[in-house]
Amino acid sequence: MAPAAALVLGYLLGSIPFGVVLTQMAGAGDLRTIGSGNIGATNVLRTGRKGLAAATLLLDAFKGFAAVWIAERYLGGAGVIAAAAAFLGHCYPVWLGFKGGKGVATLLGIVLALHWPIGLVYAVVWIALLAIFRISSLAGMLAAISAPLSAASFSRFDLVLLLLALALIVVWKHRANIERLVGGVEPRVGSKHG
Repeated sequence: MAPAAALVLGYLLGSIPFGVVLTQMAGAGDLRTIGSGNIGATNVLRTGRKGLAAATLLLDAFKGFAAVWIAERYLGGAGVIAAAAAFLGHCYPVWLGFKGGKGVATLLGIVLALHWPIGLVYAVVWIALLAIFRISSLAGMLAAISAPLSAASFSRFDLVLLLLALALIVVWKHRANIERLVGGVEPRVGSKHG
């Protein structure tokens, strides 16, 4: 029963669309009709509400962390199952017709809960690249790719396949961004378009 409970718990927590909820509560409109239409913090930033964007990022990370933490402690150590389910819930939430976010912030919370040093590397890569290039998609994808690599470097081989799979989903969800990056037209943080 514990694995099934972890699956349900992870998916339900992960599928909470905090970006949509917060922007609607704040009277900023339907996030899905703004900018890129994505439900993550970068698109929330395009509403001009930095506080809402920060809250979205933190809550999206927290739901991933919470799913793993609860499953590890109360559901027989089923953190890996909850991690995968929370990530899929965020990317493919039933409440939004399976059209969710790209998973970068939620993956941060997941790796912090699974093995905090991996999460630390992830955060440093994400923040450093965002500061240098000011391109959210590039920073997010490379942070995600760092997760399985750092898991291997910390000898957490039990997490490598999971984190590799989640990183590949992050990259897949960014395929339109990749096309814009190749074309040199990917917007930088602070842009109101894309």
